[in-house]
Amino acid sequence: MNIAIFASGNGSNAEKIIEHFQNHSKIKIALVLSNKKEAFVLQRAEKHNIPTFTFTLSELNQTNNVIEKLNDYNIGFIVLAGFMVKIPDLLIKAYSGRIINIHPALLPKYGGKGMYGAHVHQAVINAKEQESGITIHYVNEHYDEGQIIFQAKCKISPSDTPESLAQKIHELEHTYYPQITEKVILKEI
Repeated sequence: MNIAIFASGNGSNAEKIIEHFQNHSKIKIALVLSNKKEAFVLQRAEKHNIPTFTFTLSELNQTNNVIEKLNDYNIGFIVLAGFMVKIPDLLIKAYSGRIINIHPALLPKYGGKGMYGAHVHQAVINAKEQESGITIHYVNEHYDEGQIIFQAKCKISPSDTPESLAQKIHELEHTYYPQITEKVILKEI
């Protein structure tokens, strides 16, 4: 199964996934795509000899360029790893039930448009939550509303800041996202 990873930024989750599947007998990371030419994730992909493709938002939303590129690489599954753009209906229909995302909070709380990165962690801390975590979910037409596949939790201490909470969340992401992605693709979940 050929996998594509969509990412917009640094790409630490993308790299953990790439490393996880490097010598896998059934799953290959075949392409990394980004909406930002300067995204560091592209350098991470190139370091691992994975082809990359960048596109504009109008290409994503108004043309078949992205789907055609996915077809060129025989992509069967899409993993969003810090991709900060809503997936258009055209792509959701083409890959129905075959796109997953990770969210840095325990959905359904703290999801939706504008809820990403430090914004999520600040909202969780402001609400005086006792715990936070990650949610891996299928992607549908609405931000962070697809069926939940997996959640992992961490405790929040009174001294936590958005930055310290982000570190806890990154540890969960790096531990679980590659494993759960594999289980979903192999239909073990």
